Amino acid sequence: MKTNGPRIIAVSSGKGGVGKTNFVANLALYYAGMNKKVLIMDADLGLSNIDVILGITPRYNLKHVLNGSKTLKEIVAEGPMGIQIIPASSGVRELTRLTDTQRLKLLSELEHFDVPADVILIDTGAGISDNVLFFCSSAQETIVVVTPEPTSIADAYALIKVLSRDFGEKCFRILVNTARSEKEAFDTFRKLALVADRFLSLSIDYLGYLPFEPSVKDAIIAQKGYISIYPNGSFAKKIALVANKLLDDPVGEVKGGIQFFLKQALRVG
Repeated sequence: MKTNGPRIIAVSSGKGGVGKTNFVANLALYYAGMNKKVLIMDADLGLSNIDVILGITPRYNLKHVLNGSKTLKEIVAEGPMGIQIIPASSGVRELTRLTDTQRLKLLSELEHFDVPADVILIDTGAGISDNVLFFCSSAQETIVVVTPEPTSIADAYALIKVLSRDFGEKCFRILVNTARSEKEAFDTFRKLALVADRFLSLSIDYLGYLPFEPSVKDAIIAQKGYISIYPNGSFAKKIALVANKLLDDPVGEVKGGIQFFLKQALRVG
């Protein structure tokens, strides 16, 4: 399917610690290996991690954009394989909830942002904070990462409920992480899908799963993408399946690129 701009995909989760940022990093690396121009926006504004996962140390971040000292283009950092990264700040409490003025500032910067990209991945925070809801509702589609733990399933449902009920979002793709088998992954999805259908009258999409793989932790400690170290590992093979499904089977009508994001963000804000 052809688009008028980059695919803009938000990746979120109901609770932290489910492997969301690691998924974003490896998905970006896979697309970069396909010679696609990839931009990651770290939208976990108070507790950024994408720079840590990819082993880079940005000099500037979104804090400097929002205080007016830098433009968005000036803070873009280059990661492995040419991936472009818009870094967030860490430990800056005031950015965990953007004000209306800060949102307008960010939208203004995005409107004049001309770094080319085929895919934009927005790595949001976890939970149902205003920032998470803002970025998820502004993207073309949202991937919700969930694990088989009951707390993760419950919190993922809460995120989907708020986005659906309060923001009219209907397109959700579910990625099950750290599953020990395909059956466990699908059982996890089925539990979430049943409650979404029963209480929200909402049909959610099963994107796939990533297996529990002890060496994933080793890659994180090494601050390198798993698929770079273990390209033939089971986790890498599943990343490839998920990445290709996203390209081949987009949810909803994919169009508009950055202008779509801006229009949606203004509606949400």
